[in-house]
Amino acid sequence: MRTKKSSDLISASGLIKLMTHAMMGAALGLTFSLTLVLSNPAVANLLNNGGSQAILVFTLTLVTTFAIGATLTGVVFIIEEDKQT
Repeated sequence: MRTKKSSDLISASGLIKLMTHAMMGAALGLTFSLTLVLSNPAVANLLNNGGSQAILVFTLTLVTTFAIGATLTGVVFIIEEDKQT
């Protein structure tokens, strides 16, 4: 019978991998929000009329959404990588 190997997700290297995925998602969210504002004048107009709070909420919503999505994808990748080894 094979011995049970601990998951790579619950280690220092796994945590670093997850943080890397979260940072990539945050960078992608920032890039997407900038692209959306520059390419869509209606979004830029809404943010211009909404004030600084609207800009902050818009950016943080996109950054958080992309970071959470990339982190969850990273969890799936790490677990699948563990199954293959």
